[in-house]
Amino acid sequence: MRTLHFLFAEEYRPLNHGSFGAVPREVLEYQRQLQAETEARTDTFMRYTYLQLLKDSRAAIAPLLGADPDEVVYLPNATTGINTVLRNLPFTEGDVIVHFSTIYGACKKTIQSISETSLVSIHQVDITYQIEDADIVSRFVSAVEHLKTEGKRPKLAMFETVLTFPGVRFPWEALVSTCKERGILSFIDGAHGVGHIDLTHLGDVGPDFMVSNCYKWLMVPRGCAVLYVPFRNQKLISTTMPTSWGYETPEERAKIGPQTYFSRLFDKVSTTDNTPYCCIRVALKFRSEVCGGEASIRDYCEDIARRGGARMAEILGTDVLGRPSSSFQRCCFSNVRLPLTLAQLDVDASFGKKIAKWMQELMPAEYKTYLPIKFYGGQFWCRVSGQIYLTVEDFEWAARTLLKLCDRARSGEWRV
Repeated sequence: MRTLHFLFAEEYRPLNHGSFGAVPREVLEYQRQLQAETEARTDTFMRYTYLQLLKDSRAAIAPLLGADPDEVVYLPNATTGINTVLRNLPFTEGDVIVHFSTIYGACKKTIQSISETSLVSIHQVDITYQIEDADIVSRFVSAVEHLKTEGKRPKLAMFETVLTFPGVRFPWEALVSTCKERGILSFIDGAHGVGHIDLTHLGDVGPDFMVSNCYKWLMVPRGCAVLYVPFRNQKLISTTMPTSWGYETPEERAKIGPQTYFSRLFDKVSTTDNTPYCCIRVALKFRSEVCGGEASIRDYCEDIARRGGARMAEILGTDVLGRPSSSFQRCCFSNVRLPLTLAQLDVDASFGKKIAKWMQELMPAEYKTYLPIKFYGGQFWCRVSGQIYLTVEDFEWAARTLLKLCDRARSGEWRV
């Protein structure tokens, strides 16, 4: 599978699919055909052919989200989607954006930036794994009630489908329901969403907004993300980021209607290579015909992540984050603790981040791979991705490599 359908270098071990994804040869070949067509008949493709392909792509991805094709549009990445929604919403004195301490860094910086130029404030709900889903929801409810006692208005809550680190499934369905009960807008960062976990019930769950990268887990070229805005909220989105030809004044928008305006707004946002948006159908065809379909892919990726992570922990003499029955393990990541402690290193916790970064940066240069390593909850952890081109042997190799890195860290090599 890896050699036949993907373009990895022979000596490279692709253990970090979750960061940037991987594109099958067949999908890349199709993208190159589209790029060649763009050069061959530039105006024809950019003005006419592209718009039909874009419409087809929206229709292709909508069933994966349980959505109507007119509720989804494409963007370069999830961060653009986060900015698009948040910078369209009006905030007034007393409004609060609530998020968890596990928020992705770019999303947190976006919220901080918005708080500089608007009246909104920010409230963080602190959590550390291991923690059960019910406790997460309970802490969220407590935070919301506390804010209300202070006379503040929790206007919007941001949370993930699957966290970046640690790589665990988040209780997004329960949180959406909780937001509905309390009149709070729910915005899901589904960077690790479509192609990773089943989202066919998304429309039924009914978040107010959701953005999901397609290039990470759906095997679409970078960059490509899908933004879901249900019909009821499309009137809230008046412009793209950056504002472009689709924008109309409030008077003109009233004539067009929110549903038509929303889809037209995102048809063309500045001149760039949008061919990744047009590769959805081909990627889904590959996943269906070569990989057995979405459910089979999810089953394999979850299973190999579980078995591979357990085998790594066995070799390392440590453990994985969570019990096999833990709901947060139902994803394509495994988080494995490293056999490395602050006591062994003779340092305090303030050095944890530096040491983890040193280990992380050694891997591409000296071991021809990459694994996210973080100092989290007072211990060193690595996140490994499950994917169809991996076998347990890849995880065993990863564990042996991590043993070498831990030995080098104990020797003090990181101090140099």
